[in-house]
Amino acid sequence: MDAATGHLEGRYELGEWRFTEHVNLVDAQLNPSAVDAGRLLYLMAGVSYYKAAAPPAVDLGTTAVSGAERQFLRTFYVEGLGEFAHRNGLDLTGIVVGGGTDRQGHPPALPPPPRRPLIPFGGGIDSIVTVELARHNFPDAALFILSRRGDRFAAIEEAAAVTGLPVVRAERELDPQILRSAELGFRNGHIPITGVLSAVAVMAACAHGFDGVVMSNERSASSATMDAGGRRLNHQWSKSLQFEDGFRAVLAASDAGDVCYFSALRPWSELWIAQRFAELPQYHRAFRSCNRAFAVDPSRRLDHWCGVCDKCCFIDLILSPFLSADALQEVFGGREPLADPSLAPRFRTLLAMSVDPKPWECVGDVDECRAAAALAVERPDRSGCSLLHQLVDEMGAEAEAARSLVPILLAPQGDHHVPAGFAGAPGGARV
Repeated sequence: MDAATGHLEGRYELGEWRFTEHVNLVDAQLNPSAVDAGRLLYLMAGVSYYKAAAPPAVDLGTTAVSGAERQFLRTFYVEGLGEFAHRNGLDLTGIVVGGGTDRQGHPPALPPPPRRPLIPFGGGIDSIVTVELARHNFPDAALFILSRRGDRFAAIEEAAAVTGLPVVRAERELDPQILRSAELGFRNGHIPITGVLSAVAVMAACAHGFDGVVMSNERSASSATMDAGGRRLNHQWSKSLQFEDGFRAVLAASDAGDVCYFSALRPWSELWIAQRFAELPQYHRAFRSCNRAFAVDPSRRLDHWCGVCDKCCFIDLILSPFLSADALQEVFGGREPLADPSLAPRFRTLLAMSVDPKPWECVGDVDECRAAAALAVERPDRSGCSLLHQLVDEMGAEAEAARSLVPILLAPQGDHHVPAGFAGAPGGARV
């Protein structure tokens, strides 16, 4: 790490292959807490290179780690790469994390609620709602955006501009070889990217003098995508409460422990978040959650919603109880998924009315989707939406069951780490 320039260089080896990635904090220098956050980032970012061959062991070399960090790192690899392992026909549950030098961590001491939070921002409904929860109580809040060097996503930048908040930036450059996985014969697949982003955000918070990193992960992010051989696999594992618990624990015992890390939306459902977002018309034409807007190759990147992918279908469905059909047609540029009968199979999958498993995407759980459909079909402006009526008819008794869940889905539930003094903090269980 170069403290003067805010630059981290991570070096990884896999057999005879050598990989180097770069993380650069823009306009920042590294103080001791940022350096220790960078150490955690270096350990976690290794998943991008480990997956190239998925060997049975990870050797930490001379990196200093505590016993708790080693245990967390093993969980991060096994659970965070659960989808990758399943889709590649692998079993990573026996992975050994060895090497490293002993590090004595501090006695864990949870920091106080933040007064100057940094909010990782992706331009979707979740992070937008978090910003609007926080901005009035925390005038010194800022957005955090991670991108590739010299490349910014319009889907993030347009929504960020609407917030009017300052932006703290960092750049991450993967080793170019890993982007040629198919050509070079490497394994490929999903990694726990939100965990890596979280570590970069903490590093940036330390360097820029912020005392909190406030995520936007809802409670259904902890729901499994599928059960496989007795294991619950979750595409969104690094957005889950399990990850949040583990990452908070290692932070609390590190030199970066003064940063309060938590998700402001953990107690809330996607249905509640959609209801809140619907009340923010200034963002309705600026936000974009379609994955095609975030293609690594700029030539393949869309500047509009594709209107046909699982993510587009989910966003349309979850907003449909709260925004008019005309408004959603405008959001999707005339390509609203619910207006396209050919997309019925995708909606049936979201509603668990298909033999197909839940999509490997950041989408809500079946209760949230069914409740949204049951509410939306009652809107007068949806009387002509044949697809929506067809889907709800197919749900049968499940539609009425979904309606009965609406009060629960619109109320805070479950364990969370939202500090009592944070804007919009609910009562109830904290862990």
